[in-house]
Amino acid sequence: MLTAFARAFKTPDLRKKLLFTLAIIVLYRVGTHIPIPGVDYTAVQACVDQASGNQGIFGLVNMFSGGALLQITIFALGIMPYITASIILQLLTVVIPRLEALKKEGQSGTAKITQYTRYLTVALAILQGTGLVATARSGALFSGCTVASQIVPDRAIFTTIVMVVTMTAGTAMVMWLGELITDRGIGNGMSILMFISIAATFPSALWAIKKTGTLAGGWIEFGTVILVGLVMVGLVVFVEQAQRRIPVQYAKRMIGRRAYGGTSTYIPLKVNQAGVIPVIFASSLLYIPALIVQFTGSKAGWSTWIQQNLASPSAPVHITFYFFLIVFFAFFYVAISFNPEEVADNMKKYGGFIPGIRAGRPTAEYLSYVLNRITWPGSLYLGLIALVPTMALAGFGADQNFPFGGTSILIIVGVGLETVKQIESQLQQRNYEGFLR
Repeated sequence: MLTAFARAFKTPDLRKKLLFTLAIIVLYRVGTHIPIPGVDYTAVQACVDQASGNQGIFGLVNMFSGGALLQITIFALGIMPYITASIILQLLTVVIPRLEALKKEGQSGTAKITQYTRYLTVALAILQGTGLVATARSGALFSGCTVASQIVPDRAIFTTIVMVVTMTAGTAMVMWLGELITDRGIGNGMSILMFISIAATFPSALWAIKKTGTLAGGWIEFGTVILVGLVMVGLVVFVEQAQRRIPVQYAKRMIGRRAYGGTSTYIPLKVNQAGVIPVIFASSLLYIPALIVQFTGSKAGWSTWIQQNLASPSAPVHITFYFFLIVFFAFFYVAISFNPEEVADNMKKYGGFIPGIRAGRPTAEYLSYVLNRITWPGSLYLGLIALVPTMALAGFGADQNFPFGGTSILIIVGVGLETVKQIESQLQQRNYEGFLR
């Protein structure tokens, strides 16, 4: 793998792409440390130190922003508005005929949907930026901090507007940086920025485990966490690469004096067809009740029950709901992202068939049957990956958003594999030996 990297750097065009991607990553990381106007940076740092790594309901968003959310910087919202907008547009494509027609138009339709995603990203950034400013002004961003109410000393409307506009512009710039990596870099720009955001929290989180450890100065806990992380990475790589290949045979067709078709291929159905989306959906849904309690400040019985059961990651009720929500959203997302009837119709249109299965409706039923069979182990795997590291690492003082936890490890491994494959494909075009053998 290191030899392949060396060969990639020896190729002029690949070297330019890699160096350009690294430059964008450096620029992105610099932006995550520049505070927005109107924020008392000293008070923010004091509250971050008092938080002791437990960010509560804002931990997931803070992880996706590379720690910029709680620092209230210009890239505080990070890539989350774009991720949310992409998911919303993908869901709406199933229910809105106009979006479905655009998706079928090819490159022009995809460009139009991308433009809609950008507009929706800016709208969500304005909404989330307003919520973040309001939360910071009320002191709810750091509920246990003594100077939380002093984070935004100026309560004027103009200052609030400037803060929201700054964070919205930061989100637009992050989106632009991701598209630059996609166009002029090694590709997959948004995912790479997400990867960098999560990986940036590794050193501080690992060092916090070492500092809070009691065995051999914390080194035993540190080594155990590293070992658990490596085991989970190996398991995720194994399952993410697993797929069920449905054989497809195309009949020969005579067009003039030439014969076309007669080839054999396959439809790759991944065991984890839904990726990390179910984990994000389940986490976001479970955060909503705790967010309502925090904003309302209610002391009623229902709010106490939510704080003790749903807001606590170690509570049995939270673990149970989290697991079943992941399983549900795995089936839900697979159902809307893969249409067996559409695949069967396309196969029939081009003379393809599955050996032993009639073309048309029987093919769609067979694909649906196979997809349901492999989605069960995939959804259970997602649930276990999301819960087992959290429960194991909790004993070493790590919070639920530790980088070796479920959401982050799935994203890191998935993006890493995809990036390696992209560089490998570019190396293979030049007859070089790739990363994956």
